[in-house]
Formats: sequence, structure tokens, C-alpha cells
Amino acid sequence: MTVRLYDSRAQAVRDFVPLRSGEVGMYVCGPTVQSSPHIGHLRSALVYDLWRRWLAYRGYAVTLVRNVTDIDDKVLANATESEPWWALAYRVELEFTAAYSALGILPPTYEPRATASIPGMQQLIDELIERGHAYSAEDGTGDVYFDVRSWGDYGALTRQSLDDMSESGDAPTRGKRDPRDFALWKGRKDDEPASASWASPWGDGRPGWHIECSAMSRRYLGTAFDIHGGGLDLRFPHHENELAQSSAAGDAFASYWVHNGLVAIEGQKMSKSLGNSIYAAEFLGSARGIAIRYYLASAHYRSTIDYHDGSLAEAEAAIDRIETFLARAERRTAGTRWAGSGTGVVPEEFGAAMDDDLGVPQALAVLHERVRAGNVALDADDVDQVARIHGEVSAMTEVLGVHPSQWPVAASGGDTALGALVERMLGDRAAARQAKDYATADRIREELTAAGITIEDTPDGAHWSIA
Repeated sequence: MTVRLYDSRAQAVRDFVPLRSGEVGMYVCGPTVQSSPHIGHLRSALVYDLWRRWLAYRGYAVTLVRNVTDIDDKVLANATESEPWWALAYRVELEFTAAYSALGILPPTYEPRATASIPGMQQLIDELIERGHAYSAEDGTGDVYFDVRSWGDYGALTRQSLDDMSESGDAPTRGKRDPRDFALWKGRKDDEPASASWASPWGDGRPGWHIECSAMSRRYLGTAFDIHGGGLDLRFPHHENELAQSSAAGDAFASYWVHNGLVAIEGQKMSKSLGNSIYAAEFLGSARGIAIRYYLASAHYRSTIDYHDGSLAEAEAAIDRIETFLARAERRTAGTRWAGSGTGVVPEEFGAAMDDDLGVPQALAVLHERVRAGNVALDADDVDQVARIHGEVSAMTEVLGVHPSQWPVAASGGDTALGALVERMLGDRAAARQAKDYATADRIREELTAAGITIEDTPDGAHWSIA
């Protein structure tokens, strides 16, 4: 099957044809480490983790670059006397790393920091000046701007006319030839720390936001690569400006542009101004990581995902169904010729859904259909069918990153107490059955069933799960 993906620039679903056979180069805009990560950051990182895993499953060697913007206006603005900008940036970067890890997001192949890539940015700026697409401000500030009117294709990514665009708000307009010109280099201001500036041909200063990604993608993936990803909110101006400056420098840049949808809270766009942001620490503390990953993956990656009360409970219930089937199937096939058997290959329908612009919702429908069929096979004691479906379910959940074996077994205090209580009652039931006191054994089972506990009697004892 051919992998197809929606290219935001073409505004169409296109067949994926890599620049180099069997290889994929992917650049994803990572966080600006100005403040703690929120649910939107988690959703975006997970989307490209899923793309990476699926492309790898289809046999591609994937190089994923996800940058860290650790120098920026907002990073400087949020610094304090007791926490300098560089300390703030590193602390927040660690928060992002921990949040990604808690969701089972694989580390990128390379994770460059902007502050470690300054020479490449200066080289790219110099090339743009030589080609007539950038200029130094004449007001003595040391600023350097991209001349948007010098590049006829400016606006190609978002299909906007330059005359319809508002002015760039990244620097005062006094030194610009056109208010829509954007900063490539920002001269150091008197109120900024000396540690936040670097020497350059245009004077001490620091890079503008947009030039950072163009330089880092060039360094780690070359002047041409396959996929550029990021949140829908980055299309303009960030990605538009990246495309313009890289193309104006003569780079082929990205063959495909992929953008993930945003997050809404109870039907409202999540934003600081509305005070409805859900931060990663709070979010990750509200459910198991595997359930949160399932929830964030369950909507199509280009759609807006709406978080509401009950969202994680629904995801937890779905994960419980998958875990229960896998555990039952493993117990039934243990010690038999079917143990460890199964195709280990995803069903054709699952693959078709994933190949079609990463159709995770349709793929999850296939997964749950197989789980239902597997439970029917277990009830009928069709062990051959159980083993086959177990292999398929394992393969699907491994690709999606929600196989139980990929997650540590961690129980909260409440879960531990519940487990101890249920195990004691099962022990009492086993003792009653051994004493032929079937009335007591039945009563215990009925009490557990009424409490939402499912009991499965097997040759090696009773097993329980939450219904």
C-alpha cells in the first residue's frame, strides 16, 4: 500500500514519495521553552510520534528532528532575577521531556537547541543578504529583516496575498522597508542580558524565531527533506516565513507540509486569555499515561480534539477492554502449541486506514472489532482463532504505542487497596468452593459482579478485571 498524507501547501491528500528510497527526513517544530507544557503541546508531539511509528512500520528509516527554541522574546520576558533566561529555558525543557516520556513518545533522532545553532543561522542570513532578499536596518539597531516584497512566492504556503497581510509584530516598524518584513536578526537592546546575545557581522544580538528552524532543518536534514510538521497555529506566520527564507536562499526545503489540529476545552478554544489551559502536569496526573495517549490519538490528527469531563474515563475503558482481552488470550494459550503464536502483522483494514492520511479513528475501529471477535473466540474456546487475533491486536497496539507491555505497571494507592480487597475475596471464594460451600462462593462472586468486577475461572485459578 502507498502511504498518503494531506499536504497543507497543496491542500490535497498526496501519495508519499520520499526523496531517498526507503528513508524519511522529518522536521517538527518543537517547543518554545518559555513556560510549562500544556495539553496542546502533548497532542502535537504525539501526532508526529504516530507518523514516525507508522512510517517505520511501513519499512522506512525515519530521521525525526524536533527542535527546542531556547532563545526568544518570551523566554527573556519570563526570566527573573532569581532564574535567568537560560535556567528557565532548561527547566522548562526538562518538563517537556518528562511529559513526552510519560506519553510514550519516542525521543527524536536529533533535538537541537537554537542556542547551539547560531553559526548556521548567521550563515543563512548572510546568504539572504547576498541574494538581495534581506537587509540591515538603517536605524543603527543591528536588526536584519527579510524583504518580503523581494520574494514573489511569499504567501504560497497559506495562499495569501501580501497586500492582504497585516504587519509583522516581531519588531518595531521603524527600521523596516515594509511593515510586513520579519526579523532575521535582532540587535541587542540595553535592557537585555549580555548572555542573550552573540557577535555577528551586523552587531551583537540574537536570531529571530523563524530563521532558527530553517537553519536547524538544513543542518540535520540538508537543504531538501521530506516532511515538515507542526501545529495548525504555526502555518502563519512561522511556517510561511520559514518557507520564504529557505526558498529564497536556494533550498528546496520540505516536500510535504503536515499540520495537526488544535485542542478545545468544552467546545472552546484553549487559550491563556480564556483561562482554560490544561497543563501537562495536571493532565498527566488525572489518568494512566496509556489512557491519555489513547485519548489524544483517538481523533484524526488534523481535526480539533475537544476535551470534556469523561474523555479520559472513556479512553480508560477502551484500554481496559484491550488489556483484558490480551491477558485472557495469553492465559488461554500459555503452555499450548499456540503460545506466542500469531501473525504479528496488522490486519489489512487497519493498514489501509493508517495509510490513508494516518486514519487513526478508523484504525481504532478495526482494533476494537478484533478485540470483540477475540472475546467471542475465547468464549467458544477456539484457541487457534484466539492466537491469531491476539497477534493482530498486539501488532496494532504496538504500532499505536498502547500495548500494555510498552508501559510500566504502576498502580495508585487506591488501585493497590482494591487489588488487595478483591484478591482476599477471591481467596475466600476459593476456600468456600474447596469446602463445597457453593452458596458462599456464589454470594462472593455476585458481590464482586455487582461492584463491577468480572471473574474468570481458569485451570490456574480465578482472574479478575474491572468490567
